[in-house]
Amino acid sequence: MVIGVGQEFRRDDGAGPRVVARLREHLPPGTRCLVSDGDPAQLIEAWDGAGLAVVADAARSAAGVPGRLHRWVLDRDHPFLEPAVSSHGLGLSEAIGLAGALGRLPERLIVHTVEVSDVGLGPGLTPPVAAALGPLAAAILRDLGPHPVA
Repeated sequence: MVIGVGQEFRRDDGAGPRVVARLREHLPPGTRCLVSDGDPAQLIEAWDGAGLAVVADAARSAAGVPGRLHRWVLDRDHPFLEPAVSSHGLGLSEAIGLAGALGRLPERLIVHTVEVSDVGLGPGLTPPVAAALGPLAAAILRDLGPHPVA
């Protein structure tokens, strides 16, 4: 399962959906894709029962460097996910917390975030975020490679 979180008409917030669109033709057979606006219920429903779910999302940080990538892994051996500030009101962190409380996390969840600079209204990514899509897509494909597809 690969999930791109974001809004395509909120500039850099569209990074998650854009990377999913870029990956669709290159994913292992049987890999499901979803673009989500970040609604926790939709995310939980999408990854529930998955062996592996990989999420790509835009994030803000206090000392942000637009285009900088981050990766976190949540699994049985490493149940803690570094807090990230999503560019959405209710974000991925809330979905993960709720899914954990409900026993509806995937066996392994990998979260990739790209730091953003502009989430104002309008289409298109800023140049640093657009440049990060290639490395982000490659990182997601590496994560999918050695694992059986759920």
